[in-house]
Amino acid sequence: MLIGRENEIRVLKEALNSDTSEFIAVYGRRRVGKTYLVREVFDGRFEFYHTGIANAGRSVQISRFAVSLRKQGFDARKKPATWFDAFDLLEAGLAKLPAGKKVVFIDEMPWMDTQRSNFIGALESFWNGWASARKDILLVVCGSATSWMTDKIINARGGLHNRLTHRIRLEPFTLAECERFLQSKGVVATRMQILEYYMAMGGVPYYWNYIRKDMSPAQNIDAMFFSPSAELRDEYGHLYASLFRKPQCHMSIVGALGTKKAGMTREELLVAVRHADNGAFSKALGELVECGFVRVYRMPGKRSHGAIYQLIDNYTLFYYRFLVDLGDGESGAWLYIQKSSAASVWRGLSFERVCLAHSEQIKRRLGISGMRTWQYAWRSSQAEPGEEAQIDLLIERTDNAVNICEMKYSGGEYEIDREEDLKMLNRRERFIKENKFRGSVYMTFVTTCGVAHNAYWGDVQSEVVLDDLFADLPDNV
Repeated sequence: MLIGRENEIRVLKEALNSDTSEFIAVYGRRRVGKTYLVREVFDGRFEFYHTGIANAGRSVQISRFAVSLRKQGFDARKKPATWFDAFDLLEAGLAKLPAGKKVVFIDEMPWMDTQRSNFIGALESFWNGWASARKDILLVVCGSATSWMTDKIINARGGLHNRLTHRIRLEPFTLAECERFLQSKGVVATRMQILEYYMAMGGVPYYWNYIRKDMSPAQNIDAMFFSPSAELRDEYGHLYASLFRKPQCHMSIVGALGTKKAGMTREELLVAVRHADNGAFSKALGELVECGFVRVYRMPGKRSHGAIYQLIDNYTLFYYRFLVDLGDGESGAWLYIQKSSAASVWRGLSFERVCLAHSEQIKRRLGISGMRTWQYAWRSSQAEPGEEAQIDLLIERTDNAVNICEMKYSGGEYEIDREEDLKMLNRRERFIKENKFRGSVYMTFVTTCGVAHNAYWGDVQSEVVLDDLFADLPDNV
């Protein structure tokens, strides 16, 4: 059963029914549901379907492609020696099929492009020299190695430049989609419990499959992450290796960001990871942003200098907080850790990341979803050492107003005390002064259960609560 993905389904179905050949790339992080989406939309009815083989050489890749051809009724008695030969056989087989749109699905394509294989050249020849000239081919290519998909297909500079008719970047589920996913599995959970799951593993559908309906959230998290046989404890290494050919620099960057609540500038990251300031570092940082693991925020009025990079991937954050030094695992560990101060700090930090991932829901609650906005993080350049003067989410609006968002996790109503009220007002005044801002500034609290109406509540102009983050946006309904 498909949950959400309405826009993606529409694109695939319209391509199937179009009167021209279509070339579609589906990409996104490991386990986000790319293959499942394509299989479900076409109900497994492909004229040709092949999956690349992980860590296999050129000869094995071509040999397995030939096996797929034979299994699906194509004439591949003569073993292809090159990728050009292999695609020639595919062309010949497709040309003999009856009239109508012919769906070709090649999954995990990055694995097929082995060193000196000339795979891309053969793919170019297949599409540019044959398929694009017809009206009946729907080529769907898919891969978890987002860096490869971006470089070789989406932003290709050679013969595949601007050849895609559609690109589908599959995003993790929202809170609302995760709620519907659990309901489809018969799992009963409150929204606070769903939030706890989301803070630990984000909206990756495959991870949510491991949630058992006969176990509490604490038991499920313990079983998925901490027990000796936990399925997600070793996911970290597999995740980055599947996305990037050489993931060492990427992993060092997220490792550094995993220790910082407020994020880091590019210069601070270079010092932390001890990496040369070169193209390889820039490429790795850009790929982490492209894949949705890291979010980059520009300072107001600055488009490049002073940008702040924040780790926003919930699974990676959870890994660095609790799993990186776990060893062989220990059943029942989360049942104790969840009550610790370390878990409280993690919940506060992770809730901020959940809010950042649901900024469109926040804007909808504030009544500015139809307005052009810009989102920033802001850090005071004049604060005293040790003084807290950073805003993690600042929404600038075209109506000459700004929402300063304070994001706070709490098990009940959040109480603002005198000390926090003073810090909040100080950040507001510093922002206005340092940016010479002359518009309206609204203090907005994003909390789980609302803000207690005490003596300091009057300094809050607007509120967003957990239920608002579960709102279905028009494209998700």
